[in-house]
Formats: sequence, C-alpha cells, structure tokens
Amino acid sequence: MFDISVFGRYTYLVTELVWGIVAALLLRRANAVRKAAVTILALYPIAYVWDRYTLAVGVFDIKLRTGIDVAGIPLEEHLFMAVVPGLVIGMHETIFGDGADGVAVTDP
Repeated sequence: MFDISVFGRYTYLVTELVWGIVAALLLRRANAVRKAAVTILALYPIAYVWDRYTLAVGVFDIKLRTGIDVAGIPLEEHLFMAVVPGLVIGMHETIFGDGADGVAVTDP
C-alpha cells in the first residue's frame, strides 16, 4: 500500500486536494455544481462550529498538516468541510440525478 505520509506536513492538504478534484469531476459530470455549492454553504457554519469544538477538546490530533490555521481551525479542515459534502452530492447525483442542476423532476 502506498504511504502518503511521504508528503510530510502537506499530507492532509494533498489528500483534500485529490479528493476535492474527484468531487469536482463528479459534480461537473452530474451537472450538480450549483446544488452542491448551496448545500455546502448551508452546512458550513454547522461544520465549522462542530470542527472547532472537536479540535478544542482533543478529538482529533492532526499531525500531517501544514500548520496554517484559518479562523481557529486548520486550513485543511476548511477544505474537508467542502470536499465531503461535495463527494456525497456528486456521487448521489451521478447515481440518481437527472442532470438538471437543481431543477426538480416531477412525475407525469
């Protein structure tokens, strides 16, 4: 198995960028970029508070990161909060979506 820790302090960042590209490709393929953007913006404040709390109480100890904090949490965590819902929506829309990017489909 490939050891991604070869990227050292950039390991988490590289991971988020790679999976972010996968999410972006899925979203584009499913024509769901707008739908994902709206969902990510709606979820972001909740994810931020949750992340800030879990980091403060020591749930996560992220060693292989850049060390750059933005608004009190690692840069990589901000990316994570966009990548995960982006992947979920991208996969869901690829499997079940109609490709209409937010336009509801009604049965005849």
